[in-house]
Amino acid sequence: MVERNKLQSAFLLVTAAGLTPIALSYGFAPGASLPWLFGIDADGVNTRHIFRAVMGLYLALVGFWITGAFRADLRIPALWSLLIFMAGLALGRLLSLVVDGWPQPLLTLYMVLEFAFAGIAWLLLRNVGHDPE
Repeated sequence: MVERNKLQSAFLLVTAAGLTPIALSYGFAPGASLPWLFGIDADGVNTRHIFRAVMGLYLALVGFWITGAFRADLRIPALWSLLIFMAGLALGRLLSLVVDGWPQPLLTLYMVLEFAFAGIAWLLLRNVGHDPE
């Protein structure tokens, strides 16, 4: 069980580290980052407002995942939130792919990684709380 706990904590930390720059790219300076990364015009206040809110959501979850990595009582809820967050993003991107067509390669890569991270979280949550027989 100790090994699984270490893997869960490491996964939460790796995911948090990976999502932090993505979160900041959405909201820290959206007027500069969004046109450069995605070709999105971020001149409007409403656009910047939405992307800064998205950044806040990402960073709040990153904070929870870091906390869960270090607090055993929050590790499983943190993994569940990671699984739900990643699966939700990936499924939303998949829906967009079907409805809207193929996005630029970076966004396609995000979708693949989100499905992968959701899958890893699922594997790390399997049989949690059940002693092997």
